[in-house]
Amino acid sequence: MLVAEILKGKGQAVFTLSPETLLSEACAELDLKRVGALIVCEGDAVVGVLSERDIVRAISRDGVVALSRAASHYMTTEVIFAAPTETVSVLMERMTDRRVRHLPVLREHQLAGVVSIGDVVKCQIAEARQEAESLRTYIAAG
Repeated sequence: MLVAEILKGKGQAVFTLSPETLLSEACAELDLKRVGALIVCEGDAVVGVLSERDIVRAISRDGVVALSRAASHYMTTEVIFAAPTETVSVLMERMTDRRVRHLPVLREHQLAGVVSIGDVVKCQIAEARQEAESLRTYIAAG
């Protein structure tokens, strides 16, 4: 399955924030949107990803004062992207190797969606079930 198909199924909603957004505001947004990461943008450019993991590390290092600082202090700036034409197996390998759980998807240099590790696992489970059903059908017909 391709990334484009995942985005068709889950939608292309992307929740973003600016680098100046306070960490406390970002926490509220994560809670409100019920997501694990927000894409940090300056205009149309993706400049970072702020995940729950980034926030936990910020509070661990700097305590409660981290909540009054800008997201740019704590966001992941080495953004790893996905393309709509990539396969789920390629994404799984990239996410595992790079230890990331959210990949912004770029289509023609524009933010087109976000794929999470949950999306990838869900897709792989569906593919495995379909393959198992196909094998059962083949065996029963034989």
